[in-house]
Amino acid sequence: MNGILSYAAYVPFWRLDRKAIGDALGASAGKGTRAVASHDEDTTSMGVEAGRAALRGVTTGPEALYFATAVPGYLDKTNATAIHAALALPGSAMAVDMVGSIRSGVGALRAALDAPRPTLAVLSDVRTGLPGGGDERDGGDAAVAFLCGPGDAGVPVLAEPVAWASATAEFLERWRVPGEPASRQWEERFGEHAYVPLAQAAITEGLTRAGVAPGGLHRVIVAGPHGRANKRVAGGLGAKPDAIADDLAGSTGNTGTAHAGLMLADALDTAAPDQLILVVSLADGCDVTIWKTTAALASRRAAKPVSSQLAGGGKVSYATFLTWRGFLDREPPRRPDPEPPAAPPSFRAEDWKFGFTGSRCEACGARHLPPQRVCVKCHAIDRMKPERLADVPATIATFTVDRLAYSLSPPVVAAVIDFEGGGRYQCELTDVDPAAVQIGDRVEMTFRRLYTANGVHNYFWKARPIR
Repeated sequence: MNGILSYAAYVPFWRLDRKAIGDALGASAGKGTRAVASHDEDTTSMGVEAGRAALRGVTTGPEALYFATAVPGYLDKTNATAIHAALALPGSAMAVDMVGSIRSGVGALRAALDAPRPTLAVLSDVRTGLPGGGDERDGGDAAVAFLCGPGDAGVPVLAEPVAWASATAEFLERWRVPGEPASRQWEERFGEHAYVPLAQAAITEGLTRAGVAPGGLHRVIVAGPHGRANKRVAGGLGAKPDAIADDLAGSTGNTGTAHAGLMLADALDTAAPDQLILVVSLADGCDVTIWKTTAALASRRAAKPVSSQLAGGGKVSYATFLTWRGFLDREPPRRPDPEPPAAPPSFRAEDWKFGFTGSRCEACGARHLPPQRVCVKCHAIDRMKPERLADVPATIATFTVDRLAYSLSPPVVAAVIDFEGGGRYQCELTDVDPAAVQIGDRVEMTFRRLYTANGVHNYFWKARPIR
């Protein structure tokens, strides 16, 4: 049976303190923080980061990619192809979207498990709501990726599904029509009334198929956008109290399409072999999966556990958060607006623009970013071989702070960085405090959305501090 071969989560660097919302609006907004995607991040760029982490060190790459989100960067264009290009997957690997609803995350993971070949499921979401609303307060942003397949001696299965069950019904509890900035939700008691019976039916069927009693579960995950229904379902399961997983509401907020996967990744970070993990996803119905961990998990966990990502992060002000989300239109710098990237040159330079693939001279070994035909060192012509540098760390050689350049989060920090093994490049820094940047700081590359102009997203790479 197919199972999880590798996994990783990505939680963005920035955090919004809910107290800041309350202070700004003069009303209680609860405790804790929510994870916030930066102005240069969207569901596609976060999906790239989760996918990169999941594939790092894996010898068996995916032959297909399924991307799930409720907030796609594009409509009428496949978003998964940008992730495919940024991960430098082979052209023969299919890349498709499963977008539009929170439940698409469960569908993408299930499809990856059912696939006859190694498949990468990427789940990503940016949750927002109108200022002062519950979705703004309780939502969060994150991505998670699971490489699924049958496994082998080199890439063993870390967790396999032993049973699953679903319950589906048509009811209008949460919705958003295309073009609207935030979702609408029916009165909370109705959602609870609709979800709880569906969850009880699916959980009962799943436990029966697995031959497991609730008391035999080692971890119970209940995820979904309806908090009251989640708590009632978790409390009525009959599982051991210490088996109920933290819903991460106080640290990340509910990350929608990604949340069940994010909680599963958090559970896999600490699970022992042969443990049973129940995942219940409440979104337009109920989907239940019971996972059993294997002995291989202890030696192949994600390099950056969810807990370590939650422990870090920088604070973002409420005004900045509103600006990033498009609810506060602020005066831009006195510079010309950015131009959209043209399609033909982007297509021709896909390996560089999306894969961050430079070139190395075979005559003298010099690295070139961007890739070149003529070596700047020995002047050899057409003696280059491609070399991907997305995962190569670098050091800041020099930098400048530009307070006039166009940005939703000024000032812009531009740096010249030197890569390990050679190669120098000028790029923008992100997720940094401009006052704290120093020459000699270590950085790594991250896939970002530089800007959007005329409806075209300009994706490329920036550098961020290694933390």
